[in-house]
Formats: sequence, structure tokens, C-alpha cells
Amino acid sequence: MKTAKPDLDLHVDRTLELPMYMQICQRFKTAIEQGNLHAGDRVPAVRALATELNLARGTVEMAYRILTDEGYLQVRGAAGTVVSPSLPPPAVLKPQAAVAGQAHALIVDHDGKAPKPLQMGLPALDAFPRKVWNRLVGHRLRGSEPARLAYPDPAGYDRLRERIATYLGVSRGVTCLPEQVFITTGLRNTLDLTFSSLSTAGDALWLEDPGYIFARLFLQNTALKVVPVPVDEHGLVVEAGKDLSPYAKFAMVTPSHQSPLGVTLSLERRMALLEWASKAGSWVIEDDYDSEFRYQGRPLPALKSLDRNDRVIYSGTFSKAMFPGLRLAYVVAPASAVARFQAVSCNLNAGCPYLFQAGVADFIAEGHFSRHLKKMRQLYAGRRAMTARVFQEIVGDRIRIDLQPGGLHILAQLADHEDDVALADRARTAGLAVHPVSRWYIDAKPRQGLLLGFANVVDEKDARRLALKLKQAMA
Repeated sequence: MKTAKPDLDLHVDRTLELPMYMQICQRFKTAIEQGNLHAGDRVPAVRALATELNLARGTVEMAYRILTDEGYLQVRGAAGTVVSPSLPPPAVLKPQAAVAGQAHALIVDHDGKAPKPLQMGLPALDAFPRKVWNRLVGHRLRGSEPARLAYPDPAGYDRLRERIATYLGVSRGVTCLPEQVFITTGLRNTLDLTFSSLSTAGDALWLEDPGYIFARLFLQNTALKVVPVPVDEHGLVVEAGKDLSPYAKFAMVTPSHQSPLGVTLSLERRMALLEWASKAGSWVIEDDYDSEFRYQGRPLPALKSLDRNDRVIYSGTFSKAMFPGLRLAYVVAPASAVARFQAVSCNLNAGCPYLFQAGVADFIAEGHFSRHLKKMRQLYAGRRAMTARVFQEIVGDRIRIDLQPGGLHILAQLADHEDDVALADRARTAGLAVHPVSRWYIDAKPRQGLLLGFANVVDEKDARRLALKLKQAMA
């Protein structure tokens, strides 16, 4: 027999004039009307609910008697009391709520449920060394001292900050001290920390057009003035940004693997951007979200490695290099702004969980991180080439895939007369988590194309199945 859901809000408010037995009746009716309780669900026993709510047993019995008389509950003796099977099903969502939910689903795939085919932003979850990770975290958990049960350092676990500073110096050419590294829960938390430390209301910010859609949605709710700056095959057009807003306070870029087009910011543009920031007294936010995965040529140094005037704020994440469920990222603050970042971090939050921070620090220190990245580069190179080949073969002339040097997604370009939003809607109905690239544009003329995450396409059979689904959805 089904039992009542444990998250029901059945608590009573002793400050209200409404009698407590009537409050219990109202809570049950609301739960049934909203679909939290269904016909046939078993409700708590009188004695158990009275104990939970710290009420007299007679109060709960009176509420149950009223609900039974009104037809909401049915008493079945030793089998307990259940929601009446004769009740009609709860009303469906209002049309406008359903539409809002559909619009939300178009751009948000991170809903806590199982990953969807071709979903962007996910590493190969099947290839992560879970046994190693569980051993490291388990060791930390078993050896945890009482002090580790207190609030963690808002700036981050010191050993992890040291490991990140060392890793960045070796792999990305970024020279920094551990004190400059701040641990965050993701890019939005990083931006919140950065802007709370360095911005004032009305400051202008250059944003790539097209650019990372989730950053754009966050920025549109801040007090900053977003200035869309076009992107071409060489990355952000710096001269266009200078024409649009020469004294913008910030520029946010994805130089290693432009999101979503995948192009690389050229060396000439990098130097021009740094020169502009130095002269204008501006800050450049480098979102280096998946630079670890490059399949052609040598890995490019970070923009921050070219910064001689301390104008670049470097942002990285473990979501792609390890797995997004960690909710761990980091930002390297300019040396001149460390004190401000430190003060703001203490006010924004109470820090990230110690256990996962310590686990990542151990994962890096024992060499598992570097070995995992090397393995993933080889795996992704194969999955990327295989996915592109199979999709191009099966979908045919409707798409054109020009592989960029790195990243975890590919862009399947469409002809200008196509409607990528409509095609993506049909693909999503078929269960494919593709994104229409035109939605990532702000002012620039949008391309038509579909963004496909390939990291979890495990083999050619899987690729063919997904490609056939996409072809059917596009028919």
C-alpha cells in the first residue's frame, strides 16, 4: 500500500485563531488538491501524527473524523486510514503555467534528473573513476576531526587553494598565490563574488554576442549594463567593443573555446583586449570553462598568462574536468583586489562543503586529476569524431559540422532558411536535449544551428540511434 509523502506540510500554527484540528483538515485538503496526496495513499496514524505535531491525540482524531465525514479519507480498520479512492484526480496545471514550464525546459537541462541524450555541459559520467573518488572522500569522512564539522572557510579550503594555484601555474601558465584563489559553487557564484567586489550600479560590461546564455540570464538581473559585442571566426571583435562602450568596466570572454561557437580568441585580439583593459582601467573576466579538452595542436595558454597589468579575473570549474555534481569552481582574483574579494566572500556565504573540497585536493595531490584529464582527452577525441561523422552521414545535407579544436559540444549548422528553434523543440519532444544556437544571440544576426553535447555518446550504435531520432524530428 502506498504511504503518504514525507515532505507534506502538516504543521500547525499555534498563533492563529483557527482551531488546530481545522488547520490539520485544511493541510490535508490542500495536499490532496495540489496532487501531493493521491487516492489510495495511506496517511499517518493518529498516534504518530499527534506525536509529530505535539498535539493531543483527540485533536488529530477530530480532524480525521471530519475529513472522513466529508469524503476525503477512508478508514480501513487495521489497514489504516487512506485518501479516499473515490476522489477525482487533482486539477491539471493552468495553461499559462504549463507554457511557462515548457519555455523553462528549453534552456534548463540541469533539473536533478537523469542526464538527457546530447545534453550540453556534461563530461563523460560513465568514465569518471568513481571507486577512486569514493575511496578518497570516504577516507576524509572517516578521519574527520570535530573542527571540520564547523563552518568552512568562506574563501575555500586552504589545501585546495594551494593545489589549484600549482595546477594553474603548470597547465595554464597562470602565476598566482593561493591567497588569490577563491572557491565558489559555480560561475554564477563567481560572478556574484566578482561584481560585489568590484562593480557599482550602472557599470557597463562587454558580453560576447553570441555568448553563454546562462551567464546572460544572470547578468540581466544585475545592476550592470550589458553591452553585446559581436564575435567572428577570431573571437570577440575588440574594436567593435571599443566603439560601443570604450570605458566599460568589464569584459567577459571565453577565449579558449568560445561559447557557443567554439572559435578561439586570436593572439592579436587577446593583446588588443588586454591593452584596452589596461588603458581604460577595466577588468576582463576570463571564463576558462573547458580549456582542458583540446584535440588539435598544443593546449593554448590562458589569457591570464599574458596579463602583465593584473587586469584579468580568471574563472575555472571542476564541473567539466570532474563532474558537475561537485558544485565546485574557483576564481583567481587580481592581486590588488584580494582584500575586497576576501571581505565580500565572508558576507556572501559560509563557504563550500569541506568534504568535497578536501576530496578534490586529494584527487589532485595523488595524481588522479592529471591522469583523468589525459584519459578524457583521448576518449573525447574519439567520441567527438565519431559523433560528427555519424550525424553528418545520417542527417545528411540538412546540417554541416565543422569541428573546432576543443570543447565538449559541437555545432551542427543549418541553412539560413531553417528554423532552429522549431527543430530543437521537435528534437526535445523526441527526448534529445539539443539547443538552438540562435537563442544565444542578443543583437547580432543569428546563425541557425543545433548545439549537441557529445561527451556521453558512448559508441557508434548509440550515435546512430540518436542521429536517427534527430533526423526523424527534423523531417
